[in-house]
Amino acid sequence: MKWSSLFIFILSAFFLSGCSSAPGGRYSQHTDSAPTRLPNESELRNAVPVHEPMSPQGNRDYQVLGNHYNVMESAAGYVEEGYASWYGNKFHGHLTSNGEYYDMYSMSAAHTRLPLPTYVKVTNLRNEHSVIVRVNDRGPFHPERIIDLSFAAAYKLDMLDSGTAPVRVEAINFNTPMLTEKTTNTHQSSYHIQLAASSNIDRLSRLKHDLPPKFQKIATTEHTHGLHKLMLGPFSEEQSRDLLEQIRSSGYPEAFRVKAAQSPIDTPDAERQN
Repeated sequence: MKWSSLFIFILSAFFLSGCSSAPGGRYSQHTDSAPTRLPNESELRNAVPVHEPMSPQGNRDYQVLGNHYNVMESAAGYVEEGYASWYGNKFHGHLTSNGEYYDMYSMSAAHTRLPLPTYVKVTNLRNEHSVIVRVNDRGPFHPERIIDLSFAAAYKLDMLDSGTAPVRVEAINFNTPMLTEKTTNTHQSSYHIQLAASSNIDRLSRLKHDLPPKFQKIATTEHTHGLHKLMLGPFSEEQSRDLLEQIRSSGYPEAFRVKAAQSPIDTPDAERQN
């Protein structure tokens, strides 16, 4: 990838005039910017598609900049071609339309009309690189752009230099599961279940304390890039699928699976003492 000129170029002509959220005063940065490091290997793994309940707050029709957007009732059969953009530092750690916290190193995306959450395969039509992302935000509010990708997803598609790229977006059909990694590695995979994320560690400590005892025993806190994440696990793929439904029915409907990183989870000292 052409990283020698990327950061100079990013701060010039193109940068993300169509970012995921509508203009407003809740961001500390006036314009978006790229982070100072690249995604690591674990952050470049595709999102793992799994059936999820629709977000109670992210699927209402809405209006932005005078334009009305009608949220699709279903993503079944959705395929569209257009331009993708990406968003980074300005929105990192802020709430998405799904009520979660945006992590620019996660495999996520924003779309104006797809139900939240939806898993989609995005293919860069310039190089045929593809990625599977979880749509959990609204945007991009810019003509001719159909999806706003996280920094990590854009890096995997090799579109950071240009800022935008022609893409094909295809909703994942759960009746015909799509492989997210090589099948030879699937049985070796392990997963965590993410319950919540916040920049406030005290909030997550309270959430952990309020968990049912059977979940407290397997709860850990991960700290990456300014965000603290309350996680359960790790589990095998089969265990994580079964447990996810129990967790959602126990008061965490927005919980979702993530592939476990190779490195140990970083547990803050305050959490180790609990």
